Amino acid sequence: MAPSDNRPLAGDVFPLARNFLFLQGPHGPFFNALAQILRAAGASVWRIGFNAGDRAFWHHSKSYIPYRGSAEAWPDKVASLLRERRITDLVLYGDTRPIHAQAICAARMRGVTVHVFEEGYLRPYWVTYERGGSNGNSPLMKMSIEQMQRALTQSDMEAPLPPAHWGDMRHHIFYGALYHWFVMFRNTDYANFRPHRDLSVTKEFRLYLRRLLLMPAHAIERRVSTARIRCGNFPYHVALLQLSHDSSLRAHSRYSDMSAFLSEIVEGFAAGAPCHHHLVVKAHPLEDGRVNLRRELYMLARRHGIDGRVHYLRGGKLARLLDHARSAVTVNSTAGQQVLWRGIPLRAFGRAVYDKPELVSKQPLAEFFAAPHRPDNRAYKDFRRYLLETSQVPGGFYSTRARRQLLRQVVDLMLNCADPYQALTTGTSAPRQQFQFIR
Repeated sequence: MAPSDNRPLAGDVFPLARNFLFLQGPHGPFFNALAQILRAAGASVWRIGFNAGDRAFWHHSKSYIPYRGSAEAWPDKVASLLRERRITDLVLYGDTRPIHAQAICAARMRGVTVHVFEEGYLRPYWVTYERGGSNGNSPLMKMSIEQMQRALTQSDMEAPLPPAHWGDMRHHIFYGALYHWFVMFRNTDYANFRPHRDLSVTKEFRLYLRRLLLMPAHAIERRVSTARIRCGNFPYHVALLQLSHDSSLRAHSRYSDMSAFLSEIVEGFAAGAPCHHHLVVKAHPLEDGRVNLRRELYMLARRHGIDGRVHYLRGGKLARLLDHARSAVTVNSTAGQQVLWRGIPLRAFGRAVYDKPELVSKQPLAEFFAAPHRPDNRAYKDFRRYLLETSQVPGGFYSTRARRQLLRQVVDLMLNCADPYQALTTGTSAPRQQFQFIR
């Protein structure tokens, strides 16, 4: 099918007659605030909601379209909505959940621009904004470091350093719990809704609530464990875990959960690491205990004869742990960026935007733990600067000040005909705001 006649002309920076269709977004008010500014810019905005949680955070009733149909009927429904509403732009958070992947296919057939938001590749102080896809579907996957370096000749921006404090994790957990509360207790109008994750909504809510209530106790435990590791006299390597239901893990790697990854890592460490080295396994900051990874880790350590050399660390800030690490391994976590920024050897086991030959080791795992190859630090500085000039936008989805900072820039990026990568190459990208501290 030919592209829609409503598509903006290539030379327009802020084209007229834009019709945006929003699907599911981050938990909380970000999508609603984004839509308000797009309306102020002269665009029409619609939102499809799939449950009461989607409805609760959308405050413009005239533009809200509830979807109460079955999953099987969704592809035809979204195709008809794109046509009937003359949609020019599709906006969503994450591109791998089934309803989003199917909508993207329909949008591409009509030449509709697809705007994808994700947590920042340089999280937690930036948000990712791309066109067409993110993570393993990102345009970055087809770009070489050399291509990025050529594009950077169009810019002389100094790469900002990250701030020295945390982001908005508590807000993230709060909005997640609130969203699932609405789905649990106010969802009678959406009888066909099924979550894209394996757990029921009730279990998701309980896990979010438990995580929120236990945050103070977990923080104390984390500080004690981190201090014990940092004050130890042993060299150590870090394994960066992800959430087992992480869409990037499942869609862009051969693993369906963290258990299989843990088994492979512990076996490789036991086979290759010097006998005085230790392994620190760091859980994801949002790990909610649905799987007892600590118990699995220590069982694996005993099986391979390295109990006493393996440590489990619950979530929290990564910087202090990495400052003294010998190497790090991950599937495709964005935390790999913090490893590379410090010049620490990294081994990745899934598709990731930073998986470039200059940056990530391809050694067999036992060999990597024995003598890991370091990344090309100059190449990584160019890669990081390229991200900051293009797809990484300062701010966040969850706290008020973080959203405010994000919204100041991202709307103009969305209205620009060129995506962030094209805009830098052609020299038409807008000036970027230097990072401001978010409290």
